[in-house]
Amino acid sequence: MSHGASWTTLRSFTRDPSLRSGGVSRETWRRIGDLARPYRRQLAVFLVLVVLSSAAAVATPLLLAVLINRGVVAGDRGVVLGVAGVVAALALVEGGITLAQRWYSSRIGEGLIYDLRTSVFAHVQRQPVSFFTRAQTGALVTRLNTDVSGAQQAFTTTLQSVVSNVVLLVLAGGVVLSQAPVLLLAVLLLLPLFWVPARRVGRRLSGLTRRSMELNADLGTRMTERFNVAGALLVTLYGRPEEEDEQFRERADRVRRIGTSIAMSNRVFFTALTTVTALATALVYGVGGLLAIGGRFEVGTVVALAALMGRLYGPITSLANVRVDVMSALVSFERVFEVLDLPSPLVEVEGAVDLPEGPLDVRLDGVGFTYPRAGEGGLRSLEAVTADAAASDDDVDGHGGEGRPEVVTADGPRGGPALADVDLHVPAGQVLALVGRSGAGKTTATALVARLYDPTEGRVLVGGVDLREARLASVHDRIGVVTQDAHLFHDTVRANLLYARPGASEAELLAALEAAQVLDVVRDLPEGLDTVVGDRGHRLSGGEKQRVALARLLLKAPDVVVLDEATAHLDSRSEAAVQRALERALEGRTSIVIAHRLSTVRSADLIAVVDAGRVVQTGTHEELLAQGGPYAVLHRTQLVGAGGPPGDAGDDAEGGDLDRGDGAAGPAGGRRPPAPRPAP
Repeated sequence: MSHGASWTTLRSFTRDPSLRSGGVSRETWRRIGDLARPYRRQLAVFLVLVVLSSAAAVATPLLLAVLINRGVVAGDRGVVLGVAGVVAALALVEGGITLAQRWYSSRIGEGLIYDLRTSVFAHVQRQPVSFFTRAQTGALVTRLNTDVSGAQQAFTTTLQSVVSNVVLLVLAGGVVLSQAPVLLLAVLLLLPLFWVPARRVGRRLSGLTRRSMELNADLGTRMTERFNVAGALLVTLYGRPEEEDEQFRERADRVRRIGTSIAMSNRVFFTALTTVTALATALVYGVGGLLAIGGRFEVGTVVALAALMGRLYGPITSLANVRVDVMSALVSFERVFEVLDLPSPLVEVEGAVDLPEGPLDVRLDGVGFTYPRAGEGGLRSLEAVTADAAASDDDVDGHGGEGRPEVVTADGPRGGPALADVDLHVPAGQVLALVGRSGAGKTTATALVARLYDPTEGRVLVGGVDLREARLASVHDRIGVVTQDAHLFHDTVRANLLYARPGASEAELLAALEAAQVLDVVRDLPEGLDTVVGDRGHRLSGGEKQRVALARLLLKAPDVVVLDEATAHLDSRSEAAVQRALERALEGRTSIVIAHRLSTVRSADLIAVVDAGRVVQTGTHEELLAQGGPYAVLHRTQLVGAGGPPGDAGDDAEGGDLDRGDGAAGPAGGRRPPAPRPAP
């Protein structure tokens, strides 16, 4: 028996037994057929090559029988040389068939992987932000890697195994049956000696394999979390190296011990298979030899039958478990289709229009929004996380992990409405500042303006157009966002800037950097614009990274700008420089700013105080101070926190933070009563 056949047999037994009773819908079969249609000619050639290869494997023992019976025993040198030459030629042909078979297998398999990966990647890229906030990145990447690779095995490994095993079983079994039916029956009687222990080993291997995948995934997650820049920094600042080492050793030890268990189970399987095959061979030689002495068989026939018998066990056991192999591959298809079937709520309606040219105003008209709950518009299998994979040592035996609780992500901020009945209007070219404590709904409001989500109630209009009726490309081109924690790719400064405008010239890049007050910093970098900024831009300081992100925004030159505490990482001097740059660069553009410091709030055309998802006050800085109420309390609290006199509204409080939680309380520390919401 070949090693490849042995491994195929073992792989069948390591599949999850639950797959035996599974089913695949007709729709899945139809979609698999659609995927295979572009490769139907290559698949036909591939199957022909598989049949020829299997036939050659059966033909070789028969030729050896002729060589022995008609050449060696008869003393005919010509037959010996002639048949030996045919066997050699057949070996060369079989080698060529194997190479061609591998080429077609690779073409089909890699083509399917390419088709599935690109389709899944394109579809996932168009999912809303809520999908990514809940989905586990590792689980999502697994769908693009492991499951896609598992799906393509249905057209290559599994299909090849089924066809070749059927051909081998029919040809080899037919030859043995025609030559010595008694021998075939005697050898088949030995099958239970292999079948019973193999089934038991298979069940054990199934549990061990699942547990090994969990343990390795947990070990990989721990390494990923500790090896990225943010995790390494946290471990350095708070870490206890000895404790980290000990926890890692414990996990690695479990992986080591379960690997040993799997290796020994594999060895038991192969030993049983080899032993039974050897017994069958001995039986054929023993019984066949006696029959040859009695004149019923020729010597070469006995040798051929012994070789053919060794080729029967692999196909028999593999075909007995073929449903498990097929279901395993098809389940991978279904898991990939699950992702492809995810609906995207951010779709373009038929007849979507571009946002109008020229300055754009922004209006939130009766807007309400509730974050989707876990599983709504997503996949629970991507959102759920299991308990610590490194549970008890008993799990190493493949029996643990039963009944462990499943934990899912939160349902969104507070689990209730994030915004309710919000009415705001920002005229074209003006600045709106949103202030309020953390969790009040400010970022949610700006996310709706950028159409990261669609409101569950009301409308968001930009330039008089409901964003749900606008082309997505137009929205992304005309609205720009800089968040508090701006993200930079692990690439050069140049590549991060060109992400906003791929065709920008060198002069335009430098002008954007200068406007963001970061050109001197970039020039001082080792490779200038071609310096790699590191994972998430960690080679730059927080302020430098933020200014590069602002330069990227300026390079995009949008008509509507959203700044979500974009100057939070800057010191007062850097912030003042960037504010001056923004005032020049964003002149005439509509801006919505989540306020961080009083300097931004004081200069805004309109300030909106947000609390518990509602706008409770609107007006200019002076108007809101004159009204009293939440803004005045917030302003006074921040002045005191900044060391200024309680009644001073001057620039001494420029360093005050309007987004601190303590500003949401009144002087006595209690929750302030909601103020009546004036008309915007």
